[in-house]
Amino acid sequence: MEEKDLYSTIFQRKSIRKYDLDPLDEDILKEIRDHLQTLKPLHKEIKIEFKILSPDVVKRRMMREAPHYIAVFSEVKEGYLSNVGFMLQQMDLFLSANGLGSCWQGIPTLRKEGLARSRLKFVILMAFGKPQETLHRTKMSLILIKRKSLHEITDIEGADDLLETARLAPSARNAQEWFFTGDERLIHAYYRKPSFIPGLLIKKYPPMDVGISLYHLQLGAEHFGKETEILFDDPKDNNLNEYGYVASLRLK
Repeated sequence: MEEKDLYSTIFQRKSIRKYDLDPLDEDILKEIRDHLQTLKPLHKEIKIEFKILSPDVVKRRMMREAPHYIAVFSEVKEGYLSNVGFMLQQMDLFLSANGLGSCWQGIPTLRKEGLARSRLKFVILMAFGKPQETLHRTKMSLILIKRKSLHEITDIEGADDLLETARLAPSARNAQEWFFTGDERLIHAYYRKPSFIPGLLIKKYPPMDVGISLYHLQLGAEHFGKETEILFDDPKDNNLNEYGYVASLRLK
């Protein structure tokens, strides 16, 4: 497996739900384990662990089976959910760029023997393996992809090419509960706070989804030759009362 251009993969990747259930070669699994140790965190101070698990320790809950799952365990601190999203999306793109399918799994959870693999809190799974469906989007399917328009997710002008990378990011239920404000030099990332009753079921996903989109934004900015810096300094003067702040991306 190789370090490939993950920027171009943003426009090709899709969630894969049909897999060849034969396990991957152990050498490939080792390369995946090794790559998991290289993922860049959004919050360096938060402990996080990635474990590759077999399907027998996963409660699929009506989801289709995959030959392998990446389970994410994290220390529970402010920002831990966006940190998970930021890091695991790196793996989603890496797998897609190297010919393997993957899919975020918000519904499945782990059996006792899976939960016992870490002392940290279990957060989410990602299924992966050889796809039994078309791995990448075609140009036509990219046009038809179900996503909000740019004006629905940002009020920033003059940075459409960059913000398109965030628009194409995956999100739970494809809801895209994020909003980007600021300007082309400093982008502030927020998520829409769910109302009380839905929030009991889905509250962990919006900040995680913003972490995913933030990685896309950073990758896009670096593709366009910008140096980037992630800050955690909510401007608090933008009337986004229904939103929660995650982070800001400075472009130099």
